[in-house]
Amino acid sequence: MLALLASALVLATPAAADDIGRKKDSVDSQLAAVQQQITRSRQRASALSGQVSTLTLDIRLLERRAGDLASQLGALERDVALHRRRLATLDELLRLQTHRYGELQRRYRLAVQRLDTRLVAIYKEPDPTTLDVLIAAKSFQDVLDQLDYFGAIAAQDKSVAAQVAAAKAAVAAARTRTRAAKRTVTEETRVISGRAQQIAILRAQLLGSRDKLAGDRARGTHALAATRRAIASELSESNALQAASDQLAAQLRAAEQSGTTAGSGASHQGAPHFIWPVSGPITSPFGMRWGTLHPGIDIGVPTGTPVHAAAAGTVAWCGWMSGYGNLVMINHGGGYATLYGHNSRVAVSCGQDVTQGEVIAYSGCTGFCTGPHVHFEVRVNGTPVDPLGYLG
Repeated sequence: MLALLASALVLATPAAADDIGRKKDSVDSQLAAVQQQITRSRQRASALSGQVSTLTLDIRLLERRAGDLASQLGALERDVALHRRRLATLDELLRLQTHRYGELQRRYRLAVQRLDTRLVAIYKEPDPTTLDVLIAAKSFQDVLDQLDYFGAIAAQDKSVAAQVAAAKAAVAAARTRTRAAKRTVTEETRVISGRAQQIAILRAQLLGSRDKLAGDRARGTHALAATRRAIASELSESNALQAASDQLAAQLRAAEQSGTTAGSGASHQGAPHFIWPVSGPITSPFGMRWGTLHPGIDIGVPTGTPVHAAAAGTVAWCGWMSGYGNLVMINHGGGYATLYGHNSRVAVSCGQDVTQGEVIAYSGCTGFCTGPHVHFEVRVNGTPVDPLGYLG
């Protein structure tokens, strides 16, 4: 990203060999800081990867437990269904027994009524004596038949009453047993239903925990992807710094071989009067950021906002430059240069002379950028300085 530093140094007033050496040391220091940030990012990525793996294992464990509970819940639900069918059958049996008991009660009442009627008739009309039977009979066999008949009627009346009473007692006992069975099955159904509800609640809690872990895993995966993207960006910036360091090293060797010397650049007091290139809030200041130097300030403005030259000078660069996107660099002389990055469109040509306030580009979000803004730099003899110390 800072490979432009070497080009800016070429455009600035030639400096002494020791000045170039200091600049190389500065770039090497920035390179080391970026490499440290890359190491930290890789450690962060490794930690996130471990967290994602752990969360995945936890999710699988919860899913297995939820599956086991689902099997238990299914068995309990089937058991509850069987108990409910048994209850329905017992209800039907009790209904039939109650109906039968009512019928037997009616039969018993009729049998008792019949017996009572016969007793009344016997009371009013006493049973015939043996003599009466003999007189009325036509033969001895007829006498025997009449006596057997009277005895059979009496025995039959008593037998019917006894049978009805016994049946009535049996049905009453059966009804008592059915009611007891119904109470038992009802209690069992209540217990099983309660257990099923508890397991359903536990399973819902496990599924909720699984969903929470899944959300944590998704966030961890997202953070891991973002960290990996940051590593790639930092590697690109590291490569750019390395390229700038190599160019400075080559320039240092050339200066040492030629013995070139020159006066120092202009002082801070002799700096040009710079105006703001756009009007907007500072969204990122000058200084160290994410372990590396942010060599300018970011001024937040909408895409397409006209960008003005901070001072008069000559356009030294007008086009695409690594992380800067569409870049304009103006050489103001005396070792001073300004840079305007991330433009959506460049409005000047290289080598063109511009006046202070002239529109040189239109803002945007090209290159390494997260939102529309103007990246503005001030460089003295190629070294970036805080623009706020020069803007009026």
